[in-house]
Amino acid sequence: MSENRSAFQLVWGILLATAGIGVFFRVPQVMPKIETIQAFSDAAGYIRFCFYFIGILLVGGGVKKIYRHLAVPGKPKPGTGGTSDGRPIETE
Repeated sequence: MSENRSAFQLVWGILLATAGIGVFFRVPQVMPKIETIQAFSDAAGYIRFCFYFIGILLVGGGVKKIYRHLAVPGKPKPGTGGTSDGRPIETE
């Protein structure tokens, strides 16, 4: 079950990162259409910022999941406070 979950987390991380990259390619194509809508034309800069911010969050989340999946076994995983198999780090 743990290996299935781990593989799922890796695939989910790849999908998140890909979706974020897709946002960066799609925003320049969509923004001219959004700017033609009178209700959104005044807020075009803010809308553009929000789209790119969402893209950054998606890429960042995906990279984080991929990084955690590819961490070297036996070394502490980032943010867990223990080893990669869940045991706490022994200190003397």
